[in-house]
Amino acid sequence: MGAASWDTFERYRQKGLDARRAGQWDSARIYLLEAARSMVALSKESGGEELREGRRQMAARLLELARDCEQAANQNRPASANRAHRSSDGSATAAEEDGGASASQWIVRQRSGLRFDDVAGLEDAKEDIRLKMLYPLQYPDLAERFGVKPGGGVLLYGPPGTGKTMLAKATAGEIDATFFVISPADVLSKWVGEAEQNIKKLFDAAAAEERAIIFIDEIEALVPARKDEGSSVMQRVVPQILQGMEGFDKKTGRPVLFMGATNVPWQLDPAVLRPGRFDEKVYVPLPDAIARRKLLDIYLGKRPLAAEIDLNALAARLDRYSGADIKYICDRSATIPFLKSVASGEEGTITGKILEDVIADTKPSVSNEMLRRFEQWSVAGA
Repeated sequence: MGAASWDTFERYRQKGLDARRAGQWDSARIYLLEAARSMVALSKESGGEELREGRRQMAARLLELARDCEQAANQNRPASANRAHRSSDGSATAAEEDGGASASQWIVRQRSGLRFDDVAGLEDAKEDIRLKMLYPLQYPDLAERFGVKPGGGVLLYGPPGTGKTMLAKATAGEIDATFFVISPADVLSKWVGEAEQNIKKLFDAAAAEERAIIFIDEIEALVPARKDEGSSVMQRVVPQILQGMEGFDKKTGRPVLFMGATNVPWQLDPAVLRPGRFDEKVYVPLPDAIARRKLLDIYLGKRPLAAEIDLNALAARLDRYSGADIKYICDRSATIPFLKSVASGEEGTITGKILEDVIADTKPSVSNEMLRRFEQWSVAGA
């Protein structure tokens, strides 16, 4: 588990610290608790006692930060919400007693302007999504004749920074669907009974739309393998999500697509991968040469480039880099001549040497070991 657990720890830790700096106390608390849980798991794998003790101390510091976030959240929370927080017997929360908090307070609805043509590469992934969701809607008579029902679940999995979120948004744009963007921190409230109510509100809001896509990033935080999850809240939330995936669109007959994205599919509860839930598992790989060339057009096309730069050669040079890596390289390469231009008063360009220096200083964020792990899961788990 080592490398994947460390990646998970770093992701939750950074998200927790970012949310803490932004004053998003409830979100920060949840992410920091997950980071602490990951660090405890890492401590058990450590070879030496000194390393184990260091990791246990780090987990303890994260727990302390999480408690600080809880106190800050309570200080800023209305009195009615604090009454709900103090409930510990599973009784109705104050929000429910007051008529229920509006789902619009935390559910983000969007109308995506993206289409598949806006997403570089990923042609196999796009075709998998077309077969699952787009074609049954575009050819309803044929779909009915062959008994192909629209809707259902699609799991987007693959290395970080490969465009899973963008692909989900483009799917919504292709079918003009309302796009519900949900993060685990939005749903997982520490108030007793609140997390389950949040899940119900989410599915009810989606079912009210003519067409809807529910997208949850880092879905492994919401639907982890329950045998490894000690939280009693998660023991209740996971069945609520599974029930919603199977039945929420049956009330209206309207197709709803449930999309999840994860960098660690092996951490998902196996129950969510069964037919009727995530019917389609779509691997979102690192960009190929054609996709890398398109990404360079997107991120460098409107910036001042030196004449000697060959974007085709540069695309070949960036093999094994993710889309997020390529964006970072382009942005950083533009910053260097920008600052020089500001200092000198004369506009410069992005030169080949600048790009080479930045690339040499930027290692691919996805390791060969991580890619092998995805290959193994694709065969064994998908």
